[in-house]
Amino acid sequence: MSLGPIMVDLAGTELTTDERERLRNPLVGGVILFSRNYESPQQLMDLTRTIHAVRQPPLIITVDHEGGRVQRFREGFTALPACGRIGELYAKDPARSRELAFDTGFVMAAELLVHGVDMSFAPVLDLASGVCAVIGDRAFHEAPPVVAELARRYILGMTRAGMAACGKHFPGHGGVVGDSHKELPVDKRPLADLAASDLIPFAQLAAPVLAAIMPAHVLYPAVDSEPAGFSQVWLQDILRKQQRFSGVIFSDDLSMVGAHGAGDLAARARKALAAGCDVVLACNDPAGADHLLTALVGYENPLSQGRLARLRGRSGWADPAALYADEPYQAARTRLKAFL
Repeated sequence: MSLGPIMVDLAGTELTTDERERLRNPLVGGVILFSRNYESPQQLMDLTRTIHAVRQPPLIITVDHEGGRVQRFREGFTALPACGRIGELYAKDPARSRELAFDTGFVMAAELLVHGVDMSFAPVLDLASGVCAVIGDRAFHEAPPVVAELARRYILGMTRAGMAACGKHFPGHGGVVGDSHKELPVDKRPLADLAASDLIPFAQLAAPVLAAIMPAHVLYPAVDSEPAGFSQVWLQDILRKQQRFSGVIFSDDLSMVGAHGAGDLAARARKALAAGCDVVLACNDPAGADHLLTALVGYENPLSQGRLARLRGRSGWADPAALYADEPYQAARTRLKAFL
């Protein structure tokens, strides 16, 4: 059985009978975890082991675990700094800022992998413009070259641990006031302005280092009449062709209000897949997810299936005890704790 184009979520800390059945559907390719799915490190390991055992090849397990206020697992995991705090250090000590970016990506990825999570949707490549509160200190810096530099180090840390990286939110969510969880933000800047600012980190990192990218539920009317996540212009003409990106394109959560203009959940999924997304996220709506699985019966994209399979995590540690005894991990964790 191959990995399908739909990523779903779970209600609690254990799989229910209905969820187990849902995960066996061939249209499902992965699971995204939230704070509600976490109780303790051992519980997380039991849950991920159960999810991976549901079918073959195992589903991809993901989470939003960037650092700062977006860190789903807390107790038993290292507290990670917000990327904006790392960027603040850059003006005074760029070498240490780069080191901390690497350490954050490395420790984050190592701890998730050893507990059975394949991938974190990180890092944020948006610019810290001071305009968008939902991005805020999730962004490294306001200067595109600094964002690209620190994100590259963060990604290198993830890669060293054995985890693929996902840059978000293409082509840049930092220049709008609105929160796409609650509305459809509109960025009226022309493409030339975006190319000279927000697009730079994506352009520098898309082809060489990113295994996945997540587009924003943001409308850029000077470029296309569709929000980025539903736009062939953004996803195929610009991201695939101009930036030569060949990895996985994940939709952002289709339950967000910024996606509602495309219709019901099934219509949103069809539109995102037609625009060029490989995988669509359907969260916080189990009935809608089941309807979506029925609506997409027969859908298949072998190229997307191959891309998704390459995101499986590769932990270099047999268990948490082996990780905690690892000297590079200990050193990175010590530096992060001193910084915080």
